[in-house]
Amino acid sequence: MINITPVILCGGSGTRLWPLSRTGFPKQFLCLTGHESLFQQAALRLANLGSPEISVAAPVIVSGEDHRFLASEQLRETGIGLGQALLEPVGRNTAPALTLAALAAIEAGQDPILVVTPADQTVARPAAFTTAMQQAIAEAATGSIVILGIQPDRPETGYGYIKTAVSPAPTLAVERFVEKPDAATAQTYFDEGGYYWNAGMFVLKASVWLKALEQFRPDILQATQQAWDKRSTDAAFIRPGKAEFTAIPSESVDYAVMEHCPGSVFPIKMVPLDAGWNDLGAWDAVWNVLPKDDNGNAHLGDVLTTNSHNTLVHATSRLVSLVGVRDLVVIETPDAVLVADKSRSQDVKHIVNALNASGREEHTLHRKVHRPWGWYDSIDEEGRFKVKRIQVKPKASLSLQMHHHRAEHWIVVKGTAEITNGEKTLLLTENQSTYIPLGEVHRLANPGTIPLEIIEVQSGSYLGEDDIVRFEDHYGRTK
Repeated sequence: MINITPVILCGGSGTRLWPLSRTGFPKQFLCLTGHESLFQQAALRLANLGSPEISVAAPVIVSGEDHRFLASEQLRETGIGLGQALLEPVGRNTAPALTLAALAAIEAGQDPILVVTPADQTVARPAAFTTAMQQAIAEAATGSIVILGIQPDRPETGYGYIKTAVSPAPTLAVERFVEKPDAATAQTYFDEGGYYWNAGMFVLKASVWLKALEQFRPDILQATQQAWDKRSTDAAFIRPGKAEFTAIPSESVDYAVMEHCPGSVFPIKMVPLDAGWNDLGAWDAVWNVLPKDDNGNAHLGDVLTTNSHNTLVHATSRLVSLVGVRDLVVIETPDAVLVADKSRSQDVKHIVNALNASGREEHTLHRKVHRPWGWYDSIDEEGRFKVKRIQVKPKASLSLQMHHHRAEHWIVVKGTAEITNGEKTLLLTENQSTYIPLGEVHRLANPGTIPLEIIEVQSGSYLGEDDIVRFEDHYGRTK
């Protein structure tokens, strides 16, 4: 029996898919194709790799601290149990992330095969993915490092390439890795054959990765080991030492190890993957994978068009109409609208950079913000007041907290609210309300079995989200 541990890399902010993708809710957690998020699709693909010869463990996810509840909740929705969540205090690229997963895997004295994939890719033909990945797992069981290469269907300048040796075997020997080419070079690769897109998916034993890293980048291994030794554990959440992890050199798996393997003592193989793969790096890639009408338009949400061609529209909260345009991307959210030439989709990141430089919040959070207890939607705001719609999951509660600069009025519109207000605890049902004075310690909880919804009206001299002092919290957010 071959034991495998799926490793899902959930880092990245997806800036080129703004305004739908935000730092606080990046693209891997969005439902861009189908009914599952990209992260959920990745988890389901890996869970389906089991066979009479292959045993699949619960997945390990590597993500940022801010996304831990988002990832664990989405995983729960798929019915897949969480193995471990390795929480990076800062981004250090994929080599340290994979090293954390390998150190976690060998902690119990085992040496499973790690099946490593990013969380932000789509696969149109899951059966072909399963076949290719099972071939890679069988090869990795012999001690090889195996990567997945995408059979190109066009010259492409946006991906790195893998050059393989000519071989009839299901697994091909890797001769070298090639950087993202210019257009002429990409055309040459496409015409010659033997070149595959690098999909960033790796299959190898945990011990093999650690030995290869020790050979080629011992500084990364030593620094990550130090961070791992200083880890703290909270249920399935594992946090490496922050100071130690911050000191790790930032490097990708490819640069740290893979590019050094051809011709070394670490055999590296490639399995071709022809499964309708796409990494959805920008809006033009999203348009490519979505179903289209007879005029090449891909539309999601409330959209009306006339005499328009080859457009992508994603309408979240209102009607979007197009008249006589072509090759446009229009992404509508409650607080931001993007209009772009589809061929310039990569340049959306410049807008995000400008938002960041000016200190605006639209690159960080949506108007509707998800929290481990539910969500809130800031529906109106001006001067000295803010109005929120708040939903709390059944049996969930917010932290015990207080505010220095604002008072709050709560009106229950659905469900039952258990409210701590100073020394008092009360239950409110639909159409009932209460008042939380400035400076009063309070908590909102849902004791019921259906979601609780309230309208919150804040009033005061300062209404920022950082005006909060937490005394008790179920989610580890107290200072």
